[in-house]
Amino acid sequence: MESPHKGKTGFKRLVNAFRYSCAGLREAYRNEDAFRQEILLALVLLPAAFWLEPTMVGRALMIGCVFLVIIVELLNSAVEATVDRISLDDHNLAKRAKDIGSAAVLVSLVNLAVVWMLVLSN
Repeated sequence: MESPHKGKTGFKRLVNAFRYSCAGLREAYRNEDAFRQEILLALVLLPAAFWLEPTMVGRALMIGCVFLVIIVELLNSAVEATVDRISLDDHNLAKRAKDIGSAAVLVSLVNLAVVWMLVLSN
């Protein structure tokens, strides 16, 4: 069955999509410790990307990596919530899905560290 919200078009769809996105950010902030920690990290790193005065390309890479971590964390949280909605029972596939999501967050954090080190060592 299709969502009743799928029929909306134009400006009303954009407004609704924006509201749903804001609600998702609020829910992630309220319910996900890792998301709050990564927001705190972003609040430190984003100003640092300007203060450290790398090249414009370096700054873009540094800022992009910070946002990538937040994006991957949001997707990981969505996977975890979906798996938990389906069942709270221990299951190999549920564990695999959650572990892979966690691994994606780890890879994005390693990417952030490597890019920042490379840009700053230039």
